[in-house]
Amino acid sequence: MDATKTIMEAVDRLRQRRTAPLILELDLTEGLTEGPPTDPLGAVLSMRKPRLSDVLAGLRRGRRDPRVKALIVKVGGAPIGIGMVQELRSAVAGFRAAGKLTVAFAETFGEFGGGTVPYYLASAFEKIYMQPSGDLGMTGIALEQWFYRGALDKLGVDYQLGQRHEYKTAANHYTQTKMTEPHRESVSRLAESLVEQIVAGVAEGRRLDPAKVRELIDRGPFTGQEAVDTGLVDKLAYRDEVYDEVRKAAGPDAHLLYVTRYAKSVLPRKLPHPGEPVVALVHGIGMIRRGRSGRSPFGGGGAMGSDTICAALRSARKDPNVKAVVFRVDSPGGSYVASDAIWREVVMTRKAGKPVIISMGELAASGGYFVSMAADVIIAQPGTLTGSIGVLGGKAVVGGLMERIGVTTDSVAEGTNAGMFSPTKKFSEAQWERINVWLDRIYDDFVTKVAQGRGLDRNRVHELARGRVWTGADAHDNGLVDELGGLEDALALARKKAGLAEDATVRIYPRANPLERLLPPESSEDRSAALARVRLEAWGPFAQIAGELGLPAYGPLLLPGVWTIR
Repeated sequence: MDATKTIMEAVDRLRQRRTAPLILELDLTEGLTEGPPTDPLGAVLSMRKPRLSDVLAGLRRGRRDPRVKALIVKVGGAPIGIGMVQELRSAVAGFRAAGKLTVAFAETFGEFGGGTVPYYLASAFEKIYMQPSGDLGMTGIALEQWFYRGALDKLGVDYQLGQRHEYKTAANHYTQTKMTEPHRESVSRLAESLVEQIVAGVAEGRRLDPAKVRELIDRGPFTGQEAVDTGLVDKLAYRDEVYDEVRKAAGPDAHLLYVTRYAKSVLPRKLPHPGEPVVALVHGIGMIRRGRSGRSPFGGGGAMGSDTICAALRSARKDPNVKAVVFRVDSPGGSYVASDAIWREVVMTRKAGKPVIISMGELAASGGYFVSMAADVIIAQPGTLTGSIGVLGGKAVVGGLMERIGVTTDSVAEGTNAGMFSPTKKFSEAQWERINVWLDRIYDDFVTKVAQGRGLDRNRVHELARGRVWTGADAHDNGLVDELGGLEDALALARKKAGLAEDATVRIYPRANPLERLLPPESSEDRSAALARVRLEAWGPFAQIAGELGLPAYGPLLLPGVWTIR
C-alpha cells in the first residue's frame, strides 16, 4: 500500500511539473559555444557550455509557449564576443516582445576590469539586477595591440613580409614598433563603430538618450549604487533575492529549467519523415586549413578543414531532401588554397539550384570572407568583424638568433630556389620577386571573385579591400554584406527562398551515423571520409602566432590582428 502511494505521489508530482509555469534559465559563466563539436576533444571541452543554436531555439519556442513566464540570465564570467552578444540580444528582444519577463543578473559587470560588452547584453533585458558588492565597468571599447619588433631586434630575428595592401596588418606586431597610419585608421573606425552600436543598444534598452549614454561611458566605471542612481541598473540584490522576485512574478508553482534543456525536451509539432524537405546547416569554425576539421590536443583552437566543409556542402547538394543551405562562418581566415576549395563548393551548390545563405558569426574575415562571398545572401551581425580582403606572406629569418645561441646550419640543395623558404637566410632579389608575383596573383583573384559574387565594380572592391577589416555594420553600408542579423534570420531566409514552411526542419551536415564513423570510408565521396579529427601539428598552442606571421601552418589569408573586446 505504501509503495502504491509513493508511486502515485511521484506521478502526481511529474504531472504538476509538466503543467506548471516555467522560468527559463541561462548561465553564461562559462560562456557559449558557437556550433556542435566537430571532434572528440571539442566535445569534451564544450561539455559544460551551452550551445548558441540551442539557446536561440529554446528562446524561439519559449516565446510561443504559454507555460513559459520568464527568462533569467546570469551575465558575466567567460568573455562572449560582441557578435554572439548581438545574437542573444535579438533573441531576448523577441522573447520580451511576446510579453515574457526578462531578467539579467550579474554579480558584477567587471571586477577591477571592463564590463562594457556584458552590460551591453544585459541592457536588452527588462530588468537588470547586480549584487550589492558589484561594480559597473562600462568604460567603452579599447583595442590594444602589442608590438614585438624591438624584442625581435634584440634577439637577432629579421622578418621579410609582403602584403596586399596597406591595411593587411596581421604581421605588424612583429615588423613594427607601433601602428602605421592605415593600421590606426582601420582600428579607430572599428572601435568607433562598435561604440556606436553599444550606445544605441543601451539607449534603447534603458530608455535613455544616446548622448546621455555616451556621457556615462566617459564617466565610468561606477559603483553599484551609482549604477542604480544613473538608471543603468534597476536594483542591487543577491541571487536569492532576485530569484525570489522572479518566482513571485511567474507564480508560486513555477520551476526553473535551463533553456538548453528546454530546447531539447520540447517535441517538434510534427515528426520528421523520409523525404521531408529540409534546410542544411553547415558550421565552418576556426582557422581555415587544408584537410579535415579538428583540434590539436596541445591547444591552438579548432580549425575549419576544407575536406570536411567541402564534403558537407557536397553532401547537402546531392541530397534531394535539402532545399537550401545555411553556411555558418566564424573564422579569421587561413589557407588561400583551402578557402578557394570551399568557395568552389559554394558556387557549385548554387549552380545546383539550392540557395546558399551565409550567417557570419564573431569573425568572417580574410579567408572567412573568401568562403562567403559567392553565396546568394550574406548576413552578419553589426559587430561582426569581416572584410580583410587582402593577402600577406613572408618568413621570419632567425639566422642571427641561431648564431647568438651557438646553433649553426649547413645544407645541400639542387635547384636555385630549393632553399628559399629556409628560415635561416633572407630571400634573394629573384626569390622576393617570385613572392610578390604570388601575392599579386592571390590578391587579384580575391578581388575579382568578390566583384563577381557581390555584383560590385572591381575598382570599388579594391577601394574596400586592401586588407581592411570592417564591422558588419560598415560592411553592410559598403555592399560587402547584404543584411544585418543572426543565425535565426539566416535560417528563416533560407526557408523562404526554398519555399518551405516557417518551421521546416534544419539538419546539420555532414551527417554520419555511428556505424559510418567507425567503418573506413569507401571513397573520398563517402561522408565519413571527411569527419573531423584530433590533429597533431608542429605549432600546437603557437598556431595563432604562426598564422599571424604568415607561416605555412594555415596560410596567407588571415585577419590582421587579434583583439579581445570587453
